[in-house]
Amino acid sequence: MKHLNIEIKARCSDQNKIRYILSSNNADFKGVDYQTDTYFRVNSGRLKLREGNIENKLIFYDRENVTGPKRSNTILLDYDSGSSLKEILLKSLGQLVIVDKRREIFFIDNVKFHLDSIKDLGTFVEIEAIDENGDIGKEKLLKQCNHFLELFGIEEKDLVADSYSDLLLRKMMERI
Repeated sequence: MKHLNIEIKARCSDQNKIRYILSSNNADFKGVDYQTDTYFRVNSGRLKLREGNIENKLIFYDRENVTGPKRSNTILLDYDSGSSLKEILLKSLGQLVIVDKRREIFFIDNVKFHLDSIKDLGTFVEIEAIDENGDIGKEKLLKQCNHFLELFGIEEKDLVADSYSDLLLRKMMERI
């Protein structure tokens, strides 16, 4: 399944504030997912296998590393967690990094929200406006992201350009 998404990631020191705003706007709480994202070595974009108690997907995405709203072209594949997919990917591509996280998942219409606690990185909020069928369009997705950016009071200094995998890899390199 192929999607066009507009995404925002930001550091978030007050997830309770975001929870309150989401609740006040009748967000649909999907639950808490404990996820392990295994990133693989690839020539372009990013490829990760997500293993969770809510979401289990192979995800390929290509996205610019810019702060604020960014376009992401994503291809998703649901998989059976009992399959040998992870072993095949590890043997053929090799592991790049593993991201361990606790993720709270909310939806308001086509906009997905994540409140993430990432091992070794801290707490974050993600806003992801999703166009599954190609009938919403980039401009409306961008408008939705900017609306929630303002509603949550996210400041420019808190915006994050990189993926969690990039942040972890950079942190590992700093230790060397």
